[in-house]
Amino acid sequence: MTGQEEQDRQKVQEMYAKLLDEYMHSNHRKKVDLIKKAFDFADKAHYDARRRSGEPYIMHPLAVARIVCNEMGLGSTSICSALLHDVVEDTGFEVEDIESIYRKDTPPFGRKVGEIVDGLTKISGGIFAEQAAKQAARQATSQDEAEQKSKQTENFRKLFLTMNNDIRVVLIKLADRLHNMRTLDVMSQEKKHKITGETLFLYAPLAHRLGLYAIKTELENLCLKHENPEAYQEIDRKLKEKEAVMESLFDKFTVPVDKKLKAMGIDYVMTKRVKSHFSIWSKMEARGLPFEEVYDLFAVRIVFESQEGISDKDLCWRIYSAITDIYRMKPDRIRDFVSNPKTNGYQALHVTVMGPDGQWIEVQIRSRKMDDIDERGLAAHWKYKDHSIEEDAELGRLLDDIRTILEHPTPDLMDTLDRLKLTLYESDIKVFTPKGDIKTLPKGASALDFAYELHSDIGNTAIAAKVNHILVPISRQLAGGDQIEIVTSKTQMPVEEWLGFVKTAKARLDITTALKRIRRENAQQGKAKLLVAFTKAEIEPHSSLIDKVAAYYGFTSREDLYCAIEKGDVPNYENVRKILKTKSDLFEKFAFLRKKEKGKKEADATQGGETATSVFDRKKPFLLTQAGLNRDYVLAECCKPILGDETVGFIDRDKLVVHKRMCPSAINRNSKYGDRIVVTVWSGHAGFSFEATVRVEGIDAIGVLSNISKTILEYNVNILHLEIKTMGGIFEGKIKLNVHNVEDVLQLCKSLSGLENITSAYRISD
Repeated sequence: MTGQEEQDRQKVQEMYAKLLDEYMHSNHRKKVDLIKKAFDFADKAHYDARRRSGEPYIMHPLAVARIVCNEMGLGSTSICSALLHDVVEDTGFEVEDIESIYRKDTPPFGRKVGEIVDGLTKISGGIFAEQAAKQAARQATSQDEAEQKSKQTENFRKLFLTMNNDIRVVLIKLADRLHNMRTLDVMSQEKKHKITGETLFLYAPLAHRLGLYAIKTELENLCLKHENPEAYQEIDRKLKEKEAVMESLFDKFTVPVDKKLKAMGIDYVMTKRVKSHFSIWSKMEARGLPFEEVYDLFAVRIVFESQEGISDKDLCWRIYSAITDIYRMKPDRIRDFVSNPKTNGYQALHVTVMGPDGQWIEVQIRSRKMDDIDERGLAAHWKYKDHSIEEDAELGRLLDDIRTILEHPTPDLMDTLDRLKLTLYESDIKVFTPKGDIKTLPKGASALDFAYELHSDIGNTAIAAKVNHILVPISRQLAGGDQIEIVTSKTQMPVEEWLGFVKTAKARLDITTALKRIRRENAQQGKAKLLVAFTKAEIEPHSSLIDKVAAYYGFTSREDLYCAIEKGDVPNYENVRKILKTKSDLFEKFAFLRKKEKGKKEADATQGGETATSVFDRKKPFLLTQAGLNRDYVLAECCKPILGDETVGFIDRDKLVVHKRMCPSAINRNSKYGDRIVVTVWSGHAGFSFEATVRVEGIDAIGVLSNISKTILEYNVNILHLEIKTMGGIFEGKIKLNVHNVEDVLQLCKSLSGLENITSAYRISD
């Protein structure tokens, strides 16, 4: 054994020792022998394998197992599964081999570990099974397009359907993703884009919904660090500069609070919780704020120990009362998540008070149990068995929603994925039936969502609703605490427009199912009427003749023709003989339209295949030259990148579409089209102008518009469009400009923000 090999073996043993030490300090039963079996098996299976960084591959399963143990608080079954999670995928062993290593002593445990590892193996290799999708795309025809789509979604579907069988599969997958994000530096740039896109699109929302706040926060921060390193480093630097100021403010705030709580006999810990880099960056981007204007950089968290004879809820309110006796509270900033926990089980009492230096400070009050649930999510739920909150029921509802979406996907794969993401990240509201029963709905849900939540038949026949005893349309958005009664009619039927204002997966599925049924019934009735017309004309209704009738009226499918006949939108269809005598070029047009539609589907299916990617060399960055604009690449309309922006490209047939790296659309595409990502860098563009839009807000006063115009002229940029709206003494405006680069926009916004009566100026997408 060489010196390097000896060092590697020592590192592996040290990592394994840390895992055992962390496990021994947990509150789980100490099944060290089972963990040792799993480690020995995984170590043997991965013995000669190495990661891209050069370290022994077994270090990755060990790191995932430590996350599962230490950061999620799971037990021996999950630790063993984490150690073995890559064995079946990357080595010659099978699930049966894993089960057999436990079978002699503990057969039930062996089966469970085998099932979890099997679930992890099935969802490995990337969400969208890119290689399978590319192979299918190369062979795609309109006939097998549905099969190709199913291959694309298979691994994605399995990830969530396994949640119903054993939630630990997904928890271990999250731990696996977290460690991969922590070690992303060694990956190529396009691989980084793909992985961070997947993480922001799916894994961070999933961690959020499962209550894994610490993991969700770290995933988001790591995405920002890899996708926009300059912004991350700048925020990190400024947070360190602010550290002394925040610490001083925290110390001043805590002195009177500490004195009062100790006098009350409360055992507690008070800490300062600094806002995450990603949260700060998101706020800066959304509002165009500089770092210095993000005031809620930290919150105060009070975590108390439970007391016998006093409920945690009562203690929360006692501490709240003590704090508001010292500091003036902001009435509109109190949040009671103790009485009304979030969907992921989060409980705490939030109150914002005026601190000693006149700054607003948020205080989060929670028990030790509530804090565990916030940090570790579902794992902490299993630690506490009293079921005093409804997290089990809420998790069941989440799983039902996800299962409904994945078992009934829309024809558009991307729509299915976007609906799933909304389900993961949605905030919830609680509303009431007339009898006082509570129903949980996503924020923004309509009265029609509520109707479908009660029963499919009620939703299908809903015509109006009474919200708090006031008659409103079924499209009315609901607010938390509303009481709703649905008004129905036997003659009512779902219509296409309903899909535009429902939020829940159940409502969309029920409406879509009903619309398909109605269309099918209309088509059958319309077909019967057309066949009667053929019979009266004494003509055999061959499919080719029906196609001619469809072409005559401009329809590209028989079903469209049948439905239109039933609706009364096809005049004189009974005159079949005359229609069929019409020149055949109409039928040729029909055939052409059908062929065109088929060709479009095939072209869409092959996007991302080798034909598209071969146009660009993805092994090296693509240079965004001025000469190539609108010829070799185009700038995305959604974010309109300009010279100096961090960008990423996506292959679209023979063109490259360039987005800002952190554009929401780019993040979605990173996750969905990993094989079409191209690293891009700016080159040239001397004297070239880009279109940018700046939003300006302030107090409506004489001379404001003149000052804005003068400032813009100083920067030698052209105003393309100016739109100003005033209301109640304030104004907001959008200024579309021709600029040379990002620096132009940043300096201009800084100058505008410094003008009298201007409160903010920042760049927006449009």
